[in-house]
Amino acid sequence: MLDFADEVQRSLPKLRAPEPTRSGTLVRLVGLTLETRGIMAPLGACCEVVGQSGHRVEAEVVGFNDKTLFLMPFTDPVGVGPGDTVRVISNSAQVRLGNALLGRVIDGRGQPLDGKPLPELPDQLSLLGCPLNPMERGPINTVLDVGVKAINGVLTIGRGQRIGLVAGSGVGKSVLLGMLTRFTKADVVVIGLIGERGREVQAFIQETLGEEGLQKSVVIAAPANVSPVLRLKATQMTHAIAEYFRDQGKNVLMLCDSLTRVAHAQREIGLAIGEPPTAKGYPPSVFALLPNLIERGGVGRHGFGSITAIYTILAEGDDASDPIVDIARASLDGQVMLSRKLADMAHYPAIDLNGSISRVMQNLLSPEDFRVANMLRRLWSSYQQNADLIQVGAYETGTNPELDMAMRLMPGIIHFLRQDMNSPQDLSATWDQLRQLLGGA
Repeated sequence: MLDFADEVQRSLPKLRAPEPTRSGTLVRLVGLTLETRGIMAPLGACCEVVGQSGHRVEAEVVGFNDKTLFLMPFTDPVGVGPGDTVRVISNSAQVRLGNALLGRVIDGRGQPLDGKPLPELPDQLSLLGCPLNPMERGPINTVLDVGVKAINGVLTIGRGQRIGLVAGSGVGKSVLLGMLTRFTKADVVVIGLIGERGREVQAFIQETLGEEGLQKSVVIAAPANVSPVLRLKATQMTHAIAEYFRDQGKNVLMLCDSLTRVAHAQREIGLAIGEPPTAKGYPPSVFALLPNLIERGGVGRHGFGSITAIYTILAEGDDASDPIVDIARASLDGQVMLSRKLADMAHYPAIDLNGSISRVMQNLLSPEDFRVANMLRRLWSSYQQNADLIQVGAYETGTNPELDMAMRLMPGIIHFLRQDMNSPQDLSATWDQLRQLLGGA
C-alpha cells in the first residue's frame, strides 16, 4: 500500500527550487578594472563575467564604491563589453591543499604548470590563513642548518625566523636561493616566484633548484605577465601552503621571491581603484599588506612546527633606503645584504657582512661561539673600512692591532665566506672551520 507521507518526503528534493544565482551588469572597464552594478559581493569574492558571445573571464572583487563593485580580472578581459552579465562564483578565497603538492609546480590558482594532472587534495583552507595569538607562539631557539657557511657561521638563523635577502639585480640572489633550497635541513620547502620573468621561472626550477631540490618542495609561480591580482593570490597561496605543512608539525622553509614584486602588484591594484599614492607611488594598502604577510611566518602554536621565511627584496638601483626595504627591515628578524661590489669580484655568495644581521643569533649560539662570530664580523668590517689605505700602501703595520689581525687573516676569511653553489657544508663543519680560523683571536 502506498504510504503518502513517505512518497512526499521522497519527492521533496525534486521539488526544491535551485539556489538563486546572483548576477549583475558590467557597466565600465578602465585599464584592468571592471566596474559592476546590480550585484553585491564581499572583498576577495570570485566572480565570472559572461560575454554576449559566451566568452568567460574570471575576476576578483578588489574594492567597491556605494553600489559599484571594482573587479580585477585574472586574464586579459578581451571579449567582454558593456551590459555583460557578472555572476558570483565564490564569496571567499579558498585553496585546496594536500601532501600531494610536494614536487609540483602550480600557479596562483592552484592549477598545475608542470604538465602533470591536478593532484588529489583533500583539504580546503582560506588563502588569508588564521592569525596566531602572539602569546601562543613558540620561541626561536633551534638553529636551522641551511648548508651555506656564511649564514650558518656568521648570520646564524633559527627555525621560525623571518629574514630579508636584500639585493639589486644580477648579484646572485637566485643562485643563493637555490643553495638554500637544496642544502637546507628543513622538512618542506615552499617557494613563491612572484613577478619574475617567465624564463627565470623555468631556469630556477630546472637549473638552480634541480630534481633533488624539487622533491621536497612546492613551487608557486606567477610571472610578471600575469594579472596583479593573480600575483597577490600566488603570494597568499605560498603562505597558506607553508602554514598547512607547519600545522602538521613540520619545519618549513618558505622562500618568497620577491617581496618587492608583491608590493608592485598591490600598487597596481591600489592605484587602479583610486587609492592615493604616497612614497614612490605606493598606496597605503602596500604598507598594511607587507607586515601581515611577514607575520604569517614564525614558530607554530606552542612550538608545534615552524615557518622559516626568507623574503627577497629588490633594492632598486642598489638603494638600501627604498621604502619597501625600510618597512621590511622594520618587520623582519634580520637581513642578508648582497653586495654588487663583491659580485663584481666573483665573490659568491656576495654576502656583505657590514649590512647583514640576524637579530635572534644570540639566542641560538653559546657565548663563546657568539664571540667568535662577532670577531669575524669586526675583522671583516675593519678591513673593508681601510681597504683603500691598505691597497695603496698608506697603512703602517702596527698602528692598529685589530686591523693587523684582519690583514693577516683576510685570505682565510675570504675563503671561508666563499662557497661553490654545488658544495654544501653542514653546521658542524662550518663551526669547526670557523674556530680553527679564529682560534687565536
